Amino acid sequence: MATKKYSDKAQEKVGKVMEEFKEGKLKSSSGDKVTNRKQAIAIGISEAKEAGLKVPKQKKSK
Repeated sequence: MATKKYSDKAQEKVGKVMEEFKEGKLKSSSGDKVTNRKQAIAIGISEAKEAGLKVPKQKKSK
């Protein structure tokens, strides 16, 4: 099975968001502090998509 491939710039973007999360500075769209690691990753991927970076499509769950 092939692994998902993110562009280097997208990986950097997610990495920067995760640093904000670890420092406790990451906020959600509602302005609340993000406390969930998975939510922080989702925010990073979303920001990378908005910036037009290469991000694989989300796998559909059944």
